Amino acid sequence: MGDGRCCTFLEILLAVILPPLGVFLRFGCCSMEFCICLLLTILGYVPGIIYAIYVLVALDSDRHEREYYTLA
Repeated sequence: MGDGRCCTFLEILLAVILPPLGVFLRFGCCSMEFCICLLLTILGYVPGIIYAIYVLVALDSDRHEREYYTLA
């Protein structure tokens, strides 16, 4: 039951330490979310953290995967 929450907690913890890593674990390296997070982290560490936490908490990865499959 708690596996999803534990995984989300670890992703957020990694996002605070290294923001693109947390986003990479959820969305992969070729996603728009990862590219934006990487760019924000390069430009400034704090904006990268804020964006990474927002993406991990607010966006539903299953919804994006379904959209990609319907487009392909």
